[in-house]
Amino acid sequence: MNFGSSSPTRRRSASRRSGFTIIEVAMAATVMVLAISSALIVMQSGFRALDTARKTTIAAQIIQSEMERVRMLSWTRVEALMTADAEISLDTIFPKNTELERKVFTQMDNTFTATRSITPLADYANEVVVITVTVTWKGIDGVAHTRSTNTRYCKNGLYNYYYTLAS
Repeated sequence: MNFGSSSPTRRRSASRRSGFTIIEVAMAATVMVLAISSALIVMQSGFRALDTARKTTIAAQIIQSEMERVRMLSWTRVEALMTADAEISLDTIFPKNTELERKVFTQMDNTFTATRSITPLADYANEVVVITVTVTWKGIDGVAHTRSTNTRYCKNGLYNYYYTLAS
């Protein structure tokens, strides 16, 4: 018996078992394509969510800045704003002292649109107004977003805000 040599049929069957079949390679490639495409879809929706979160924060800052600016005005100036242009200029919110600040301002001005409306409440003899500030923008996916808030402003200050109704 010669144990050192193998027969030709034994060598051929061993070489067939050592590689992958075309079906196994195709299945592995399919799994890889699905995994990579799923990861890309998840990353894309993550970037959309991140963009929305960032811009929502900036919109909230724009709203807060405008609300505080209007609340510091006198009643006569608030009444004058009722007939003024409803568009809010972002000049008063974003500084433009340095080149970087000017660049940021330009980007914000191109991205966000802010409006203000001031409506008197007739139930309070027109001495109380509702101030509404709305900010709109488009996300990186082209979807329009809007954030809005409102507050009340009294002619004679905060303590005159509370009215009591006689029964």
